[in-house]
Amino acid sequence: MSITLEQFAAQCHDAIKSSPGTAGREKVRELVRAALADAGFVATYIPEGTPERKVLYEDPEFGFTILAHAYEGAKSSKPHDHGTSWAIYGQAAGETIMTDWECLERPHDGAPGKAKAIRDYVMKPGDAYLYEPGVLHSPERKAATRLLRIEGMNMDRVKRLPYEAVDLRPAAE
Repeated sequence: MSITLEQFAAQCHDAIKSSPGTAGREKVRELVRAALADAGFVATYIPEGTPERKVLYEDPEFGFTILAHAYEGAKSSKPHDHGTSWAIYGQAAGETIMTDWECLERPHDGAPGKAKAIRDYVMKPGDAYLYEPGVLHSPERKAATRLLRIEGMNMDRVKRLPYEAVDLRPAAE
């Protein structure tokens, strides 16, 4: 029998309550991996045709938000963080090329921050990654994908500041 959203949310809540901070978030990341391995959970809560952003659950005590995402075609985003929040990306279907970025300069006075790419990796179904507050990353999808994502707080209510990629390679002569 597949895990229900209510069971999954309760397990996430308990993990965060029993281990505040990174340790609890790592437990939640493992719960995301387990949910992604449950074909019934994925089929029920992240089916094909899911909107690009669908809030499935928002925790009343801690504010973390469980979301389903589906993208039909290619899509990418600029380097970003989740402000003072954390995020866990879990790949349900398809592949996402994720880039980790080094922050060279935070946004200030209306100017975007600056970031340098430091590593690319491919998220495949079943993979889950934790991005702590302030950690810059950017996803790129070349085809249809579906994800289970958890935000430390509902990012619909958070103003995020822009970043731009900086290429620090020497110019060709």
